[in-house]
Parts: sequence; C-alpha cells; structure tokens
Amino acid sequence: MTTILLSINDDDFRADLENQISGAVVDVCFSEEMPDVIIVDENRDNMQKLRTEFPCVPVIYLAQNINVAEDALNITVKKPFKLMYLLDVIRSANNRLDNSEEGVLCFGEFCLYPNKRIIKNSLNDKMVKLTEKEVDIVKYLYKNRNEFVDKSDLQKNVWQYSNDVTTHTIETHIYRLRQKVETDKTPRLIETNGGKYKLKIEDNA
Repeated sequence: MTTILLSINDDDFRADLENQISGAVVDVCFSEEMPDVIIVDENRDNMQKLRTEFPCVPVIYLAQNINVAEDALNITVKKPFKLMYLLDVIRSANNRLDNSEEGVLCFGEFCLYPNKRIIKNSLNDKMVKLTEKEVDIVKYLYKNRNEFVDKSDLQKNVWQYSNDVTTHTIETHIYRLRQKVETDKTPRLIETNGGKYKLKIEDNA
C-alpha cells in the first residue's frame, strides 16, 4: 500500500487527481500521516514546510514553470501532464528513495538504509547488515506501519506468491532478522500479535 499526501489548494483539482490515481492504482491511499510520497501543487512554501516535516519522503512538485532544483528526493512535473506520466513519476519516487544515498526510513529507535542494506540503532549507533529479503520485509512492514500484517500478506507482497515459500520460511526470516537486530540491551524491532507482525514505532510518538 502506497500512502500519498496531496498538498493542493484547488479543491476541484485535488478531488479530480485523487479520483484518477485511485482509479488507476489499486494499492493506494491518501493521508497526511506517514506518507510514502508527497505531491505539492504550485506552492513552494508548502513544499518547503513538508520537506522540513518529512525530510526523507520524496516530494513531487507540480508547476507550469519548473524552477525547483531536483535531487534524489525532489522531483518536478510540468503542468499540464498525462496521468500515466504522473503514475510513472510516483513509482520512480519510491525507487529513488530506495536507491539514493539520502534514502532512509526511520521508526522507533531504528533507521533503515535500503540502498546500503543497513539498519542502524540510533541509541548506540550500531549498524547491522541485512539481506535483500530482510530489507524487503522491513520496507513492507514500514509501508503498513499502522497495522499488523499476517504471513499471507508477506507471502503475496514480499515473496510474490512463490510456490516454495511456506509460513515456516516467513517465520524463519522474521526470527533471523530479529536475532540480528534485537538484543537484551536494544528495543524490539518487530512486534507480534497472533501470528501477525508490525514494526515497533510507538517510541517515536
């Protein structure tokens, strides 16, 4: 599930864009809390405000005249644009986060650097190297950080319904991930509840 924050002052344009994106993309929702991608329309002040509030979230800036400097997390789209082009940019925004040096996902006491496959404990600055699949697990749990996800969700979205993946395989990966990151002197990384999993992020509240 991709969460998009829309910062658009024109109510009609906002409603139309939201409807078009929702009609073209299945796994998408719109919220001002913990977005994966931010879309800002013609308002540089709002863009700067949101960049300060969400320093590690990709921002797509919509404007008729492009005069905003681009980097790994700032992307510009010239108006008018076609919907399919904007959808490609949204997908690209998530990829830029994963593949950029600046890309980082922070939750609780931990920060994940997807491109480097490293997770860092901010309490003791300890860095742990993860496998690609372990990174995918943390990223998926992060995208669904407000709810517990079950093994079938992980099988579908992390393993893409691979036939050789069983619930035991998923449990083993979660166990090894926690063994790598969690110790008696560090906070929990993943919470469990009835066989479901969730990142522990409450300490950031």
